[in-house]
Amino acid sequence: MKKTVINIIQSSVALFVVALLFSCTNDIKKVQDFLADKNLPIGVAENINLVYKDSGEITTKMRSSLVHDFSNRKAHPYSEFPEGIHITKITKTGDSTTVKGDYSISYTKTEVAEIRENVIVVNYEKKYSLYTSQLFWDQKEHYFLTEKKFTLITPTDTLYGVGFESSEDLFDWHIKNNSGSIQVND
Repeated sequence: MKKTVINIIQSSVALFVVALLFSCTNDIKKVQDFLADKNLPIGVAENINLVYKDSGEITTKMRSSLVHDFSNRKAHPYSEFPEGIHITKITKTGDSTTVKGDYSISYTKTEVAEIRENVIVVNYEKKYSLYTSQLFWDQKEHYFLTEKKFTLITPTDTLYGVGFESSEDLFDWHIKNNSGSIQVND
């Protein structure tokens, strides 16, 4: 009789635990909506090192110590890099351009990224370096834009100004409100 009571209690406890486990499921959509309502990321990644390839060749490398994924936003999904980002774009000839900044936010739908604080863009082939506090990067159009102060260093010149536009490899650029020394060929 004692064994039967113990078996009934054990079976009841086991049945209760199983029922409890099955009742703890959440609909993924409800969880995503809850996170979006609370302005929480749907995912967080630390120490990422991404490599993008096209036809088997590496085209872009990206590193960041922290990423917040807000892709659950309906209107404007984005990724946030609160501890900075380091991107290297590699051309087919092996030349590269790097983009670094202490903070970045990248919008998925528009493919526009804002990079802020201690922004540095370096084209190693041309030996051009751009320094600014804020940079918008249109990744679809492969274009940089800033309305902040900047310094552009070339092998022969150092230019300062407020307002700068350029292709992402710094080959073709337009400067607003500039000053500095410029070497002109006759």
